[in-house]
Amino acid sequence: MAETAPEPGPGAQSAARRVTIRDVADRAGVSVATVSRVLAGNYPTSAAARAKVLRAVKDLDYVIDGRARALAGTGPKTVAVIMMNVDSYFYAAVAQGVEQEAAARGRLCMVCSHGGDEARELALVQMMREQRAEIVILVGGAVEDEPYQARLTEYAHGLAAAGSRLVLCGRPAPRPDMPVLVVEYDNEAGAYAVVSHLLSAGHRRILYLGTMPGHSTVEPRVSGYRRALADHGLGPEHQRIAGVGLGRTHGYTSMRDLLARCQGKPDFTAVFAGDDLVAAGAMAAMREWGLRTPEDISVVGYNNDAVAQDLNPPLTTVNIPSYELGRAAVRLALGEEATTPGAARDTGQTRHMLGTHIVLRESVRRLGADER
Repeated sequence: MAETAPEPGPGAQSAARRVTIRDVADRAGVSVATVSRVLAGNYPTSAAARAKVLRAVKDLDYVIDGRARALAGTGPKTVAVIMMNVDSYFYAAVAQGVEQEAAARGRLCMVCSHGGDEARELALVQMMREQRAEIVILVGGAVEDEPYQARLTEYAHGLAAAGSRLVLCGRPAPRPDMPVLVVEYDNEAGAYAVVSHLLSAGHRRILYLGTMPGHSTVEPRVSGYRRALADHGLGPEHQRIAGVGLGRTHGYTSMRDLLARCQGKPDFTAVFAGDDLVAAGAMAAMREWGLRTPEDISVVGYNNDAVAQDLNPPLTTVNIPSYELGRAAVRLALGEEATTPGAARDTGQTRHMLGTHIVLRESVRRLGADER
């Protein structure tokens, strides 16, 4: 006996071809215009027509084409966040702030990562421009050479012309004529404060670990380190700068190589690490040489990542208001707060600065006069 094929259920039509708005109109017995008005929700329609349309949508399992709605300017507006990665504490906290603030204002949040590839970062900015994102937020620093600056400036103007907004979050604008909103933290001041803390504890031989020449995040930290030394009467000859790159691996290998060269007898009493993961790696290398923190070498970091309080000993570091950076980027881009006085309004560039502060823990020892 031949088997009988089952009756197609609701929505089976979509398995063969995409259900269109005309299909919904035919099923509901109304015009395409009426279906469009009901789905948009911002035009008056009768209760009966609305009920018919919603029933047809359910029966046919109709899904609104979000791309078409975005092009027509009727869909949900999008906030795009472009960052190096999503697995670090800083980037994750910024993304969370953006997403929660965007959701509270009825915006869809899209998170993209580029893994440190600046060409990919620029391609993502252009892609979000093509997608008609309302706000495009670039998070974190970059090595901004001339070609990079030129392309980013071009894209910023393109976004502005389309009614969108480019936001630089956690980094300054590379050019004064770039029409962007800058939402940053006082990076140099944080470095100055934490190095001053080491100096006040009697340290005079302080190593900065984790350079990245030309990088918009790292350079201000090096500047803060140098300025703190100078303000305490220590000239350029007292500067000790080593290591290339941020992160635990760079911190470990740089410190391991330094200690190997001096046979575990360093000429510094304290380390200012470019970020907390650099500090974690450096401390691991020091332990391999039998050096203790802070008994032998004091260590401070930057970021106040979750790892900082779990190191042994817990790490003194600089707190970045990461979550608030994300929230402020959305609020300010939507024009809900005043900008910093004196911002270059004539170029369309505005700037908002958040503060940093030191989190004191147990990784710094005060030196006696004979130990300096």
